Amino acid sequence: MGFLVRILISALAAMLTTYLLKPAVKIDSFVTALILALVLALLNALVKPLLVLFTFPVTLLTLGLFLFVINAIIILLAAKIVPGFKVDGFWWAMLFSIVMTIINSLLINLAGGSND
Repeated sequence: MGFLVRILISALAAMLTTYLLKPAVKIDSFVTALILALVLALLNALVKPLLVLFTFPVTLLTLGLFLFVINAIIILLAAKIVPGFKVDGFWWAMLFSIVMTIINSLLINLAGGSND
């Protein structure tokens, strides 16, 4: 599945997740969701590996559960970067990350792509 299709699916997943978490997470428009999907792709490619490397002992100690914290930090960074995307705190960022991952996986499977 192509990069652009994955970005479109991620933007749609972000919009659906925002609808589910409406009072605490806000995205102004679909264009903002597209920008968010691009920023999240960049942060996941560039920043997340560094965070995982630096926090490896904690991640190992918590049996991988610290990766949820890293995902929430990535969402909070994206909220600082993308105008029109707001998250009301760490726990909402963590919930947004979990719900968006589930919706994104479902949409990719519906589109007929692999999830790797």
